[in-house]
Amino acid sequence: MDGAKTIGIVGGGQLGRMLTLAAKPLGFHVVVVDPNCNSPAAQVGAEEITADFRDEAAIQKLAEVSDYLTVESEHVGVDTLEKLAALGKPVNPDPGTVRMIQDKFKQKEFLHSKHIATAPFADLPDEVAGRELLKQFGGKMLVKTRHDAFDGRGNMVVENLKELRAALQKFAGKQLYAELYVPFVKELAVVIARSLDGDLLLYPVVETIHQRNICVEVIAPAQIHPTAAQKAEALARQVIEQLKGAGVFGIELFLTKDDEVLVNEIAPRVHNSGHFTLDACHTSQFEQHIRAITGLPLGDASLLTPAAVMINVLGEQNGPTQVKGLDKALTVPGTSVHLYGKSPTKIDRKMGHITATADTIEKARRHARRARKNLTI
Repeated sequence: MDGAKTIGIVGGGQLGRMLTLAAKPLGFHVVVVDPNCNSPAAQVGAEEITADFRDEAAIQKLAEVSDYLTVESEHVGVDTLEKLAALGKPVNPDPGTVRMIQDKFKQKEFLHSKHIATAPFADLPDEVAGRELLKQFGGKMLVKTRHDAFDGRGNMVVENLKELRAALQKFAGKQLYAELYVPFVKELAVVIARSLDGDLLLYPVVETIHQRNICVEVIAPAQIHPTAAQKAEALARQVIEQLKGAGVFGIELFLTKDDEVLVNEIAPRVHNSGHFTLDACHTSQFEQHIRAITGLPLGDASLLTPAAVMINVLGEQNGPTQVKGLDKALTVPGTSVHLYGKSPTKIDRKMGHITATADTIEKARRHARRARKNLTI
């Protein structure tokens, strides 16, 4: 061995891939646990332990070869990570924080207990409770699964008894909760980093645009009133000050018509809303996370450009991955394409992203959308 330190990541998908790409230039080895052989992270130089994210033996093995442990997803074996942390292994973010965030209802209870603004919410054990909550929430609410939901899976808008029953049937066997539907004007996000010493650093507030509950576009910086941006930043700080552990966190927010800001969800990891930082900031969120969990100083999170727009490249079919139009996409000025090496393609699966930088949001958006239109996958 050459004496280089090793970072162990539970998860080797696109986030693990981009974390690996950030860790390598800083001289770190990377090992990942991932159920897929030749995972996206392995394709760019990470060693791989092929196993489920909750496989205790695999995570133990990862710990044995790693100096630092982290996660690319909250859906991991927290019991094992807690045991390792108790034995002194550096695990970041704190496994207890990951455990709380895994259960979206407990996450909301935690935020409420810390007097952090969220939409009103309540446990949803059965149809009787659901009927009462539908009245209490003014006839429109979200039914959400408490565990293992991401990219819009596990959410359903309910406005009447028929839709309530449909949601209960769709999510049968799962623990549920309900949340008032907030008539927000924009969805925002703040990516925020904390070092091992407790230093905090925020990236610019961004706007996230969703279709089918999946993030399709990110605008940086968010086109909002400065007061709203300050509120978003303050709320993100308030959230992370209540959480334990180092690393990068994603704080998803709602902006109301009155320029009030509410917390939607927390991600204890690098976040889709921060992918633009690869091309538009002095230090990407991925390098920032590596710096944070290994005790290195945090880097400059400011924008290199007045405007950036990131568009997710979602799968358009089910079948073998076939990338077409990459050459045309790369001719668009100020545009970068990042493909994740995933196979097969699935409808709405995140297969990559495109970032365009420019003098204005309008120009960046036009270029990003043009590049996306040229690309099929």
